[in-house]
Amino acid sequence: MILGRILRLSSLFHSALSLHLRRNFGLSAIAFNKAKELDPVQKLFLDKIREYNTKSKQAGGPVDAGPEFQKDMEESLARLQRAYGEGDLTKFPEFKFE
Repeated sequence: MILGRILRLSSLFHSALSLHLRRNFGLSAIAFNKAKELDPVQKLFLDKIREYNTKSKQAGGPVDAGPEFQKDMEESLARLQRAYGEGDLTKFPEFKFE
């Protein structure tokens, strides 16, 4: 009985310690990556993502989307509204718990 409790406590201690070490290792890896320079491919990728983000904010939606994309988007929203009811399907639903 005592041995069982000791083993149970040791397994809890082991899982807590391993979780703590994994989190610290993950954070130190992120901090280490920010300290060093990115390689050219990573830098190009991040630059393109940032560029798209600024263009998307200026355009107010998808960038370089033509009328074909807009037509497909409207058809998809109409199909979803028929299937799931009315409401704005472009926003996350609000839940009210009583």
